[in-house]
Amino acid sequence: MAVLVELAGHSFAVQLSGTGTPEPVAGGLLLPAGRVAVLHGLGDAEFYRHGHNSWSPCGWRRLSEPPLRIADPRRRLTADDTVWDDPHRHHSSALAALRTSDGRVLLLGALGLDVPRLAADHDTLSGWYERDDAPWFLAYGDEDDVFAAYTTQLADRLGARNRKAGNVWCSWYAYYETVNETQLAKDISALGSLPFDVVQIDDGWETCVGDWWPNEKFPAGMRALADRIRDVGLVPGLWLAPFIALPNSELATRRPELLLRDTRGEPVVTGYNWDTGYYALDLTRADTRDHLAELIDRVVHQWGFRYLKIDFVNAAIAPARRPAGTGREQVYRDALALVREVAGDDVYLLGSGAPLLPSLGLLDGIRSGPDVAPIWQNYASDDPSDAMARNAVVNAVHRLWQAPLIEVDPDIIYFRSRLNLLTDQQTGWLRDLADICGFRAVSDPPGWLTPDESDTMTRYLSRRPQVRRLDRYRFSLDGREVDFGPVIAPDQGQRYPIS
Repeated sequence: MAVLVELAGHSFAVQLSGTGTPEPVAGGLLLPAGRVAVLHGLGDAEFYRHGHNSWSPCGWRRLSEPPLRIADPRRRLTADDTVWDDPHRHHSSALAALRTSDGRVLLLGALGLDVPRLAADHDTLSGWYERDDAPWFLAYGDEDDVFAAYTTQLADRLGARNRKAGNVWCSWYAYYETVNETQLAKDISALGSLPFDVVQIDDGWETCVGDWWPNEKFPAGMRALADRIRDVGLVPGLWLAPFIALPNSELATRRPELLLRDTRGEPVVTGYNWDTGYYALDLTRADTRDHLAELIDRVVHQWGFRYLKIDFVNAAIAPARRPAGTGREQVYRDALALVREVAGDDVYLLGSGAPLLPSLGLLDGIRSGPDVAPIWQNYASDDPSDAMARNAVVNAVHRLWQAPLIEVDPDIIYFRSRLNLLTDQQTGWLRDLADICGFRAVSDPPGWLTPDESDTMTRYLSRRPQVRRLDRYRFSLDGREVDFGPVIAPDQGQRYPIS
């Protein structure tokens, strides 16, 4: 069915596959469930591409430019959606938008699950769901207004949470997998006198990814570590990847029935890390869900961790053999709901690698881009999902519209000069963005900081500047203007500048 709709004084022809007619809602139109195609007539507009999960590239590209995507298929399997990837057409996940030269934006956003995808060319903006049909939201007008109207619709349908993590110290970007109980004991004692709220132990504590018990570097056990953190007045936090397992884990070798499998019955490789492909758990199985519930109960209620960073969770959505009529995003949401139920409403859940829509109302925070790093740009890589500071900033800036729904985590900021190649300007961008997001995390061990660096960190973490958005990339922090334009669109057309 073809209809003509009026939005902000502009007429658009819309083709609908479903029954029903568009209905006015606050800020736009509610379109009936089904496939949607909007004849936009906006020409060579800027296209907003929203990434499939936390690490997927997100940003604006002109329709005449090459699509924003991850070229490496192994990396794409980890950090994006491989099913609908297209090297020749602009694609997006959950929502897409087009911006014209006069600054007005046409936004089409999904209001349901089951892998909503969108694509655009010079004539048409289209959207569809992979399996079940659900409604859409269509809006046209000021950029901030249409994104805000979309968040209102999402909050009404999928939920929103407003818990704040506070100031977080994380072990990852100093120690990586070498983290150990002895060194952490020294750090925790020092962190208790600094303005932090959470101490989060990252990867490296477990016997193997998939086997969530402390390894030989943590002889006193995880309950003792959580107690040590609590004793200095801070919230104990822990990293987990509860939806995946490495091929050499006990879970994969002794309980292979729990693994997600393809149509041939083989375990599905859902991404690559730790120098290998990793498997996902089949979260449609009752025994897998029992395993997940036991894990979360142990970590939260027996060990005492009240802040969980759950990583690589997008693996639950990988294409695989599932019971008939089962949508892969719904499986993920059901598993996340189980984590929330067992953990309790007062435990902070931060998702990394998380898809946005099925996480809403369940996660408190979501990583907004790839891992940061103490380098601005990797000279050997132009992968927009690679671990580097610029990629982290670019993706977080383009996901700030999500803040009314879920806390946006731009990843850690740096104060140390040790093992750090960032310039003062680059460090400043990271810190300013963390202020704008309201999520401030640090990974510098107190013993690595000079007295001046420690004083600078303490002052920074102790204040909360007033933030005002001036336009897409410019902000005011206590009256000081911050411009991310040079990060997003560097001089002389360099998309990935080297500093």
